[in-house]
Amino acid sequence: MGEQHGLTGLVAAGRTGALLGLANVRTFARPSTGSVGLYLDDLFTGPAARRAGVGTALLRAVADLAAQRGASVVRWITAADNAHARALYDELATRTPWVTYDMAPGRG
Repeated sequence: MGEQHGLTGLVAAGRTGALLGLANVRTFARPSTGSVGLYLDDLFTGPAARRAGVGTALLRAVADLAAQRGASVVRWITAADNAHARALYDELATRTPWVTYDMAPGRG
């Protein structure tokens, strides 16, 4: 997809060049604040690289990218039962009270 669709991909590579993890982000409008944010669509660390700081490095790179682009926030969702990832997220970000809903197209 790439930049033509507003998507930026970041990767974490090991010393040998092996892919360890990835993050995909896109810009979203925040009309009520007159700003833009970055939305983290995907954050993935390969099983062999988990708990080695890859997720932290990717999230920090996303935060740096947001600052470079003048974004006011980096936002994402995760599953309630994703305990390992949520422990990391709780260290680096603020959990919000919002509840997410999905609606099928054509319903309403």
